[in-house]
Amino acid sequence: MASLRYGKQLGQGLTSLFETRLISPDGQPVMTFSGVQVPVDGTLEDADVIVLPAFWDDFDALCLRYPQVLPWLRQQHARGAVLCGEASGVFWLAEAGLLDGKEATTYWRFFGQFAERFPKVILNQDKHLTDADNLYCAAGTTSACDLYIYLIERFCGASVAQAVSRDILYEVQRNYTPGRMGFGGQKLHQDLLILQIQQWLEEHFADKFRFEDVAREHGMSIRNFMRRFQNATGDKPLHYLQRLRIETAKGLLSGSRKSIKTISYEVGYDDASFFARLFRQHTALSPNQYRQQFLQEA
Repeated sequence: MASLRYGKQLGQGLTSLFETRLISPDGQPVMTFSGVQVPVDGTLEDADVIVLPAFWDDFDALCLRYPQVLPWLRQQHARGAVLCGEASGVFWLAEAGLLDGKEATTYWRFFGQFAERFPKVILNQDKHLTDADNLYCAAGTTSACDLYIYLIERFCGASVAQAVSRDILYEVQRNYTPGRMGFGGQKLHQDLLILQIQQWLEEHFADKFRFEDVAREHGMSIRNFMRRFQNATGDKPLHYLQRLRIETAKGLLSGSRKSIKTISYEVGYDDASFFARLFRQHTALSPNQYRQQFLQEA
């Protein structure tokens, strides 16, 4: 759906702009536990986005049966591919060593097994979605849907993502609040002071404050703070703060009936007009257009 909508948005009609392939480690059809044979398009190959689904087999047995999977994942990640693990599918990313020192999550039934097997991975049992260095983990099926909508937005833009979300996810009932995506990779640095400030910003993004005061409270001059923050995260503090606010506003726009003015105030902007302009800069949509994607017919 995203591929077709993106083609239409670019003026190419109902033309699929992405090639989607279902592959297996040996290129052979897959027999499910229910006896249904699933045909595949080929074997392991280069890809831009790789999705590792959940599995119901013994993981050690799978690793022995398909030893080619782990080096393939390492190779794909090294060449810049986006790798996604859903529920137990996260085990493949961890076994390949790609999640060492990085945040991850998995299905709650696997927490104990995962933590024992992969002690170098930072298992976050409170999150349903994590991202770090083009590695994405989804705890289960519903959270995986949120992940895929995020990826559609990343590669096709907000308009296509929200249209797809409206078409297929409008009635999905979540028992959690979708977490912010896109910031995990900006925490893969060794500057502990900047990490503390990032955490502070996530808790106080809607407050009124000056970065000069934040810097002073953490023992830095404003110039040193600006330099260290950008070196560590790759982002200027103000832009990072704006993204935090805009991501929160997206959730409020899609998940509540609050007015634009109220949402603007709740994410830290007293001027709703300024908030609307900033929102458009980040998403190419006005706040109202973003919300309407969830309400209108296709």
